[in-house]
Amino acid sequence: MTDTIVIGAGLAGAAAAWHLAQRGHHVTVLERTTPANEHGSSHGSARIFRYAYPEQTYTDLVVRSKAGWDELQRVSGTQLIRPTGALDHGNIRDPAGLAAVLEAAGVEHELLSAEAAKQRWPQFRFETDVLWHPGAGVLDAGGTVDALLAAASATGMLELRTSWPVARVERTGSGYRVHSADGSTLDADSIVVAAGGWLPSLLGELSLPTAFLDQFPKLEVRQEQAYHFPYLDDADSGRDAAPWPTFISKSRQLQTYGLPGGRDADWRGQKVAQFNGGKIIDSALAQDGIVDAANRRALIAYAEKFLPGVRPEPFAETTCLFTTTPSEDFVIDRVDNLVVLSACSGHGGKFAPLLGELAADLLTGAGTVPDEFRIAATTGAAA
Repeated sequence: MTDTIVIGAGLAGAAAAWHLAQRGHHVTVLERTTPANEHGSSHGSARIFRYAYPEQTYTDLVVRSKAGWDELQRVSGTQLIRPTGALDHGNIRDPAGLAAVLEAAGVEHELLSAEAAKQRWPQFRFETDVLWHPGAGVLDAGGTVDALLAAASATGMLELRTSWPVARVERTGSGYRVHSADGSTLDADSIVVAAGGWLPSLLGELSLPTAFLDQFPKLEVRQEQAYHFPYLDDADSGRDAAPWPTFISKSRQLQTYGLPGGRDADWRGQKVAQFNGGKIIDSALAQDGIVDAANRRALIAYAEKFLPGVRPEPFAETTCLFTTTPSEDFVIDRVDNLVVLSACSGHGGKFAPLLGELAADLLTGAGTVPDEFRIAATTGAAA
């Protein structure tokens, strides 16, 4: 019997498998389709890696996570984060407040006026002060999942089962029995559930205590959409071109983010999206992949006004899943020998190596997680 089952082969699940396998656990990863598939939250090659958060806790965790990224890139021999730097601006983004947090964390940064920022980055238009931190970049989500699973496999302690959709988890006298949708079963001593956008439909099937479930934050799943705008200057495109910075722009009218397109966009243009701009769905099972026309018009209008360095005509568009809690905090908690690991994909990607470490620590008793991520501590259900 395998020691530990990890449900889900996205960024969080693959990272948990890596850390557990490194510690000598026989790990079986169960994935409903294939790792980092296009129906989940970890597909594609372009996600923002950044340090700027209004909360000191998260910035400090990014600093800690970067050490995990460095180790993963070393063992995989692959560059998984492409350095770009990041720009933060907008009348509700509070660049000065973000600068204070980065200062406390010892992260390199610079606060500029809108005019000074325009001189340095004429491809953008700014209406407020701008925070620049050069340590940010673009992470390759799909490539990272592959690297994590390869590193776990290299230990000899990993088994990956694809096309294995989990239907429910049953408590047994010695551990757990996981049931698939087709009637197959697999037993283990412990479980890590990293099901992403499928968690809302699976949560009630995990044999968790009622007190724990009653306190579990409501998970909101959105089908978000993103658009790739071509650069006016073709010299800005290509794998070897100097990349544009990533950006987060938050105003009272619209909250957007953008980053250079990655491998799946042929290293072309800027990928731009609205934060929480997609429709709410019951779970990942309800996604239809249809881009909302009104959202497309809103992002084209944004590009026309604030991105003078692009042609405001998307050459590609896509949908993806964001799974968030009301507080936008992660959920990482344990009941007996089952850990629920919900990274909340709106901003969880940059923490991938650390999330796996936190889940492994919690499951093995080697460490704990920040109180903000715990449920059982307040319900009395903790192991």
